[in-house]
Amino acid sequence: MRYRDWRLWLTVGLALAGWPEWVRAEAPRGADALYKQYCAECHHPERLGAMGPALLPENLDRFPKKEAAAVIAKGRPATQMPGFETQLSADEIQELVKRIYTPLATPPVWDEAAIKASHVIHHANATLPDKPVHAADLMNLFMVVELGDHHVTVLNGDALAPIHRFPSRFAVHGGIKYSPDGRFAYMASRDGWVSRFDLFGLQMTHEVRVGVNTRNMAVSGDGRFVMAANTLPQNLVVLDAADLSLVKVIPVVNPKGERSRPSAVYTAAPRNSFIVALKDLPEVWEIPYHDKGAKESFPIRRIELDAILDDFFFDQPYRHLIGASRTAASGQVIQLDEGRKIAAIDIAGMPHLASGITWPYQDTLVMATPNLKEGEVTVVDLNTWKTIKKIPTLGPGFFMRSHENTPYAWVDVFFGPNKDAVHVIDKRTLEIVKTLRPAPGKTAAHVEFTKDGRYALLSIWDMDGALVIYDGNTLEEVKRIPMKKPSGKYNVSNKINRSAGTSH
Repeated sequence: MRYRDWRLWLTVGLALAGWPEWVRAEAPRGADALYKQYCAECHHPERLGAMGPALLPENLDRFPKKEAAAVIAKGRPATQMPGFETQLSADEIQELVKRIYTPLATPPVWDEAAIKASHVIHHANATLPDKPVHAADLMNLFMVVELGDHHVTVLNGDALAPIHRFPSRFAVHGGIKYSPDGRFAYMASRDGWVSRFDLFGLQMTHEVRVGVNTRNMAVSGDGRFVMAANTLPQNLVVLDAADLSLVKVIPVVNPKGERSRPSAVYTAAPRNSFIVALKDLPEVWEIPYHDKGAKESFPIRRIELDAILDDFFFDQPYRHLIGASRTAASGQVIQLDEGRKIAAIDIAGMPHLASGITWPYQDTLVMATPNLKEGEVTVVDLNTWKTIKKIPTLGPGFFMRSHENTPYAWVDVFFGPNKDAVHVIDKRTLEIVKTLRPAPGKTAAHVEFTKDGRYALLSIWDMDGALVIYDGNTLEEVKRIPMKKPSGKYNVSNKINRSAGTSH
């Protein structure tokens, strides 16, 4: 007999026996009992995630409470998450929402043993095909993350059509990365799963859970290693890129014993190193890939800064790191070889430097970045570090993209009443030449280009969303592909060749 049925029969029995109303009244169930009965089996007794994702505020920071309540009530399509609206009252659902958005009293433990125990081999490397099972150009494939139902679509950039779609882990985040030859795609989920996908066979090969909350991950320029940055626990996890087996866990702690969350990890391929920014300490770490004969090395080179970096950007040669802090009045330029600050940049608000792009302008090279707080795009001369222009926009933006073969840079608005607008900026004049509204009232964001720059692909972030494809030169719409809240889309060639028009 189900627990709710048992309560029903008890209430009826008490009523027939003539017990007082105050005795017969149903006592509300607390959050502990509700979570244990309805959630713990799939999401772990401590909310660390199991078959279902981790239910911690750090993992749900982009998931509104209202939406969480709807999922508890209605379930989630194309997953094993059922709906409980017939078993839980509205108040009980809110109790569960409150619980899963409450931090744990004790930080969770996810150690080397847990990482190794989570390792999954879906298809061993020896069983993978020798050539693609599809006719598409590997270099012009896209991986499109669909957040609406946690799937990834593989898109043929020549035919502008999907060729495969598969379920992903919960909330893939931080950008999909590729092996140097473009064959394998690597993705990280918010709740710590790193997955390796074969673009020849269109199948998952290996997975491993590296932490409870993962910020992002990077693939080494030589294709040997994957490094994941975890905020829970606060560490870096190095994996063998060939099978995602564990190589090393690096605690994020300074010589004084002070711990920090990593804010991001990126590969500096020209430097043969990983670059890590810290969220709680004013430092940047450079970690070279180890020598062939020293598998356990990964030495840390610490670069002290004036302020904590919440976001950062590299110039194309990876000689300079341009960073910004939420509390600093300006950005800072770090010369990585010298390991010191060499300049400050006039950037107000909160620039989204991870979305910054570069292009030649007149007799110099410029960097442009949207702003998460201000309605403007800032254009900076990378030779003098002076701000050339601040281009007014209809509101704060999140993503900016371009390509070497197009005269235009695209930037979304993303936040506020004009979230449905996307500006097209002429890189030759630094002027907005067109504002597109592909789906009035719905968020339009994250443009990415085909490998030749001929087409621009834009996302409508909605459950009834779409990939909207534009001609990169005429700016006219070419076609739409319906998708479930598509977010990031990542072109193989642009990523592995470090296009100046996209994030690396």
